[in-house]
Amino acid sequence: MASTLPDLKLLRIFVSVVRHQGFANAQRELNLSTSAISTYMSQLEGALGLVLCHRGRGGFSLTSKGELFHQETLRLLAELDGFEQYAAALKGELRGTLNLGVIDSTVGDRALPLAEVIGAYSQEHPAVHLHLSVSSPYELQLGVQDNRLDLAIGAFSSRMSGLLYQPLYREQHWLYCSSRHPLFAERRIPEQVVTQQRMVGRGYWSQAELARHGFKHSAATVESMEAQLILILSGAYIGYLPEHYAQAWADKGDLRVLSPATFGYQAPFSLIIRRGRSREPLIQTFRDLLKSQLYAG
Repeated sequence: MASTLPDLKLLRIFVSVVRHQGFANAQRELNLSTSAISTYMSQLEGALGLVLCHRGRGGFSLTSKGELFHQETLRLLAELDGFEQYAAALKGELRGTLNLGVIDSTVGDRALPLAEVIGAYSQEHPAVHLHLSVSSPYELQLGVQDNRLDLAIGAFSSRMSGLLYQPLYREQHWLYCSSRHPLFAERRIPEQVVTQQRMVGRGYWSQAELARHGFKHSAATVESMEAQLILILSGAYIGYLPEHYAQAWADKGDLRVLSPATFGYQAPFSLIIRRGRSREPLIQTFRDLLKSQLYAG
């Protein structure tokens, strides 16, 4: 009787094609030509007896059965990766790739000893290949949800199903203006004057999130703290920044905090993992090391 389990190579090619939304976009990751990818996809569909995707002038899209098969493939590959890590752990060594994600501008945050954790982890487990990516909170959650990331660290104002959120610490944010802004030299600024200023919002903030921080609308939008800092330093906008990130510019007199008694908030940082994966050796060892370093200081 012929095996009904497709070649794992074909499954990994399929996942890459879906991730990149097409054959051409997946070429670089797979190091294959579009014709070779098309051939492999045809082999997979032939082995399954299913049409998994539509491709052509209308663009790439999964069929309804292709969507279901994709979700099951992600689950299967994650379990296989976890099994390989478990087998290596039984031999007393960790091998494989740990895909870690983090939001931007954390390198100067003393509350998050990420560099120290990574250094210790790499020293203890030199056979593990670490892949570190910096993304927005939304992208980090998506990455963990579809197993592109094993774990991620950030502040997540909204939560996604299927993920575990382990609280870590809180990051202080203040509302800043630069020395080029008209309010920089003012004292005792009324709240309504502050809220009338041109404010920088974040692309991953909802309208409700913006309102929680005291503003009805934003005059500019950014996806990273560096972009936010640039706009604030321009003098044309005010905006929120993490205290640890803004401190160097505040110390030089380039930034000041606006109405700290009224404007400011603490962003709760969490470590996120997909449900069912927390006991995988690569993930568990990193979690344990992060926890020990976090509370050692």
